[in-house]
Amino acid sequence: MSYFENWMRQQGLSESSIKKYEGAITGVMTQWAIENEIIAGSLSDIMTAMDFDAVAIQISALPIFKDRNTTGHGMYNAALVKYSEYLAASPSNTIESDIDAIVDSKVLDITEKASLIKTRIGQGIFRGKLINYWKACSVTKFPDVNLLVASHIKPWSVSTNAERTDVYNGLLLLPNLDRAFDLGYISFDEKGSIVVSDALKNPELLGISSDMEITLEMEHQKYVEYHREYVFEKWCKFTG
Repeated sequence: MSYFENWMRQQGLSESSIKKYEGAITGVMTQWAIENEIIAGSLSDIMTAMDFDAVAIQISALPIFKDRNTTGHGMYNAALVKYSEYLAASPSNTIESDIDAIVDSKVLDITEKASLIKTRIGQGIFRGKLINYWKACSVTKFPDVNLLVASHIKPWSVSTNAERTDVYNGLLLLPNLDRAFDLGYISFDEKGSIVVSDALKNPELLGISSDMEITLEMEHQKYVEYHREYVFEKWCKFTG
């Protein structure tokens, strides 16, 4: 059983839809892409949402896709959308793969690439903004910023370039909290109180307690709401 299937099941999709979407991605649409020299291997080999979306645009322009998608009442387009959402939510979107995507971009100039790469690795302007804003760990108030990670609230892979450098889309976190947050084991409610997933066993061993909280401004709310809806408990439940 693939991670994609598990992810769709966690999203509440019906078994028939899961079977159709998985089959469309690994079967006929992969075949169309190979036959039209869009890719050399399977669509399921693509590991980042950015790369997949570029391929999906080319597939959706194929006459056979348009014909089959119409007769299939939009099923093939829905499969492309779901796989893109899956990749965006997946921790397989590593820093390395995101940086590769930036370097390979045909629309960014050298200066923009350098700025985005620095932002992705938690350096440069974004990290500086977070240090100036939070001054310490956003949760524990641990003061040594050299040990803190600049973490995006709304994941990098689904943020716009403006959101990627928005100080309100970032937290300064101790590494254990950063990892738990990125994988959806913890989140924060609208008042800033921590929410801990039942999938996280023995959170106290990671120094995570139910009385933790962060101070949120109005500008944080859209990002934290996104995290609660699309990240919290979406990945950890079926990989744990």
